[in-house]
Amino acid sequence: MPRTALTAITPVIWGTTYVVTTEFLPPAHPLFAGLMRALPAGLIALAVTRTLPRGAWWAKAAALGLLNIGLCFPLLFLAAERLPGGVAATTAAAQPLVVAVLAVAVLGERLSGWRLAWGVVGVLGVGLVVLGPKAALDTVGVMAGLGNAASMALGVTLTKRWGRPAGVGPTAFAGWQLTAGGLFLLPVTFLVEGPAPAIDLRAVLGYLWMALAGGLLAYVLWFRGVTALPVGSVAVLVLISPLVAAVLGAAVLGQTLGAVQLLGFVISLAAIVAGQLPAPAKSSTRR
Repeated sequence: MPRTALTAITPVIWGTTYVVTTEFLPPAHPLFAGLMRALPAGLIALAVTRTLPRGAWWAKAAALGLLNIGLCFPLLFLAAERLPGGVAATTAAAQPLVVAVLAVAVLGERLSGWRLAWGVVGVLGVGLVVLGPKAALDTVGVMAGLGNAASMALGVTLTKRWGRPAGVGPTAFAGWQLTAGGLFLLPVTFLVEGPAPAIDLRAVLGYLWMALAGGLLAYVLWFRGVTALPVGSVAVLVLISPLVAAVLGAAVLGQTLGAVQLLGFVISLAAIVAGQLPAPAKSSTRR
């Protein structure tokens, strides 16, 4: 439970991203925000730990950084631009379902009907919280959102399969991936968005939060949890993020939560808790 609670801090921090982006950061530069979230955090982690990959871990760290950071951010921001926030959050909430399937193919685990079922329930609960009557669907946006969920799900599953090298702490491990993903985003950001935006004090505070909390702290706790906890249990925790975003939207931006949204909260929280529990043992009856 303590490890699960620490790991759950990460999706809580991720849930602040929408408010920080809309209230603190310059508009129309989502990739630059992703770059500032990844690369400074990764370089800080490398400077603190002074630990670099060795041997095959150069390629593994690059692959994990690409999946967990480098591909996730562009797909996430593309989905956010093409879809209402609620629809984008619901596509991201599909990650536990993808992990349940990948655990069979990559980790050789048996398909867990328990976690698969609660993953579906969690997506439905998140949908009730964040989807409104004006939720429009865009094919490119939906594909980008599902691609983001699939990329991170594969990254989480491979992280579980490869583990963490002996003698390497979670800070160094997160630093490798953040740096690799940030270096991938560096040319993409300036090719797509051009020069960096004008940055005032408010934006500096936003980028600091994104880098130190949303990048360094969040991913250190996340990768620590992925290597220590069942991969299906960790994936279900992602459902916390859109719930936190909805609460902050109501508290900070004045958005309202009705009875349907509250019902969705209850359903989502039930799915998160159930996803941390082992499947009930099947009772056998002798005749």
